[in-house]
Amino acid sequence: MRTTFYALLTLCSTALAAVIVPGAAWTDTSGNSIQAHGAGIIQVGSTYYWLGEDKAKNSTLFSAVSCYTSSDLVSWTRQNNALTPIAGTMISSSNVVERPKVLYNKANAEYVMWFHSDTEDYGAAMVGVAVAKTPCGPYTYKGSFAPLGAQSRDESVFQDDDADQTAYLLYASDNNADFKISKMDTNYYNVTQQVNELAGATLEAPGMIKRDGVYWLFASHTSGWSPNPNKYFSASSISSTFSAQADLTAEATNTFYSQNAYDWPLASGNAIYMGDRWNANVPSISSYIWLPLSWATGVSQLTWADVWSVDLATGAWTIATGTTYQAEAGVRSGSSTILSNSAYSNGEAVGYLGNGGSVTITVQGIGAEQWVSCYIANGDSTWRNSTVSVNGGTPIVMQQPSTGGGLVILSVPIKLNLKSGSNTITFGAGQSNYAADLDKIVVYTAT
Repeated sequence: MRTTFYALLTLCSTALAAVIVPGAAWTDTSGNSIQAHGAGIIQVGSTYYWLGEDKAKNSTLFSAVSCYTSSDLVSWTRQNNALTPIAGTMISSSNVVERPKVLYNKANAEYVMWFHSDTEDYGAAMVGVAVAKTPCGPYTYKGSFAPLGAQSRDESVFQDDDADQTAYLLYASDNNADFKISKMDTNYYNVTQQVNELAGATLEAPGMIKRDGVYWLFASHTSGWSPNPNKYFSASSISSTFSAQADLTAEATNTFYSQNAYDWPLASGNAIYMGDRWNANVPSISSYIWLPLSWATGVSQLTWADVWSVDLATGAWTIATGTTYQAEAGVRSGSSTILSNSAYSNGEAVGYLGNGGSVTITVQGIGAEQWVSCYIANGDSTWRNSTVSVNGGTPIVMQQPSTGGGLVILSVPIKLNLKSGSNTITFGAGQSNYAADLDKIVVYTAT
């Protein structure tokens, strides 16, 4: 019944409409940065609602739960804020509100939002609940509490497909040492019974999908704002023993420098992994890593795609193809140096960019804005950045996440206006700081 994974990855050289570009600077229909971190997604009719944390003030403290709408999961319009601070409560501007998730309660004709509710020092470790009659609200805050008397930090919710639409809270508990699943009451206002516990699992950032009667739990481990290899677990029922953890993708990538936020099932039986690429120092520029998630091998597997699209009616996705240009084939200047290592795509890369070093790569354009994926390695523990200039024009700045210890290559996309025919793209010129090492770039015609 399901299309095979390999058929879903049909390659396409023509321009694609409504593409997903993981790690790019996503903007809404007004041209503003999308501020909806720790995502929760709900669909009502043909409209998708994305609720998340507004980090525009570059603070961990609560500013707003934003709400965006879309018909294609790509073009997003900001609506009114779903939840805003209330002085003197656990959702004041001096508190923490994270990972908002919304369920629809059919019996009450009501949308119920759950979120991590905390103090600035993360000492309260509670969940909060708010309700509304429409997906974007505004929501009425009902209160914050410790579920069944236990701590709750990173959390998510799951609604089963049984006749009663039973809902569950998934949460990191006991100072993140244990992970628990508890059943909600019929109103979705509280929890009534703990139905499972992964003792000693040290999990956070959870999500769950039910597929062919199997419950798939996704989560990361605890490493603060730094990413780690996200895991999956499976069980035949939500209260039975979950399988041992396994990697969503190669461990060294740290889930392509991201942390799970939400997992959206597709009609094909596959899904979209929706993660955050956090920048702890500047939260507002934290980007979104949405990727194809499949079960082609019988277990969950995450696939990297620079540029891709999905047919929401069928759940089939298409990964775009582009033209690759090796950095070492470019024209180097100043202190830039060719680096050799088998981990690079062609065995070589260009390092010591910035601080007097640059490399210029000649590419072909189509006379429009195009996505360019830059494959970089940044062994620092903090983000770097690089200047990028097209045809000698005004440089723009590309943020480059840390890839941590060892040699790990990450794709960082940037949209550039390329004229028809030959163009030059220069990396690292005129900046005083060192940029990440550059392995290659891939130029796409998909828009």
